[in-house]
Amino acid sequence: MIARVARYVLPLAVLCALAAIASGIGYRLGWWPLGVGFGILRWAAYAAIVATALAIAAIVVARRNGRNQGLASATIALVVGVATFGFPTTMFIKSKELPKIHDITTDTSNPPNFVAVLPLRANARNSPEYGGSAIAEQQQRAYPAIAPLESKLSPGDAFTHALDVARSMGWDIVAAVPAEGRIEATDTTLLFGFKDDIVVRVAPGPQGSRVDVRSESRIGVSDVGTNARRVAQFLQKMSRQA
Repeated sequence: MIARVARYVLPLAVLCALAAIASGIGYRLGWWPLGVGFGILRWAAYAAIVATALAIAAIVVARRNGRNQGLASATIALVVGVATFGFPTTMFIKSKELPKIHDITTDTSNPPNFVAVLPLRANARNSPEYGGSAIAEQQQRAYPAIAPLESKLSPGDAFTHALDVARSMGWDIVAAVPAEGRIEATDTTLLFGFKDDIVVRVAPGPQGSRVDVRSESRIGVSDVGTNARRVAQFLQKMSRQA
């Protein structure tokens, strides 16, 4: 009985994983709209939970009976199942805990403006205009560590370093204007291929230069922390040579 369960639970777990991956790929390729993609991901997660429960039951019974038959398959199914439902579950929890904002900047009073990426955002659901104090207050409560980077580098050196960091993060550089201290880029999320736009502003500062960053999603009310993580990672890499 255990061997039979293990034999079927592994294909079920793998099928769930493939469905979860296909949910994003299908959306990126235009096979189905975003709502359908999210629906596939959700049901893949539900089925993965079932596969995980069956795998755990098979492992417990096999160990209790001292039998190794099917144990390896059940263990693999457990790992695949947890990995499959873990990602959407984590995103769901974050969507409940984090504010429903999708525009993060180090300077909420005078955020860097998008220029070169505006044509790319022509059909974007989210406006490139900053949302003002309401958004700023929510960001401050959720991400108080997001702040400008004061650097000892000259503005020119800081700009060069910022451009190198942006490229190292895999962003698609849209514009790099040293005279204005402005770098604009686009980052694409892995699964669904969502496009988020970034603008970096390098200006003279008290110590040498000041670096501000802004990252905004083109679609979606909540970014589940994606833009804040991106800004924080950029600033962390910048600060290593600042």
